[in-house]
Amino acid sequence: MIIQKMHDLGIRSEHAYMAAFASIGLSVASWAGSLKMEPGTGLARADRWGLFVGEWAPTFFGLGLALSHYEQQDGTLTGTVHPLRKAG
Repeated sequence: MIIQKMHDLGIRSEHAYMAAFASIGLSVASWAGSLKMEPGTGLARADRWGLFVGEWAPTFFGLGLALSHYEQQDGTLTGTVHPLRKAG
């Protein structure tokens, strides 16, 4: 039901996958930024920031998979499918 509502709002699996990859980059950036912008708080605080943002990626990947599955059933999955070539 939630996945169908997201699909109806125009959110596609590609959007969720892009958000997942962006959150991986943001995780590294938040870790490095916390080290530089919050001096004296230590490595542990930077690690917590990196882990907090890093936990978003699996959620977005899961949403992407669910949306992709829904798009396959709905027939709205975009992308090209290449025909199988015979071996030999």
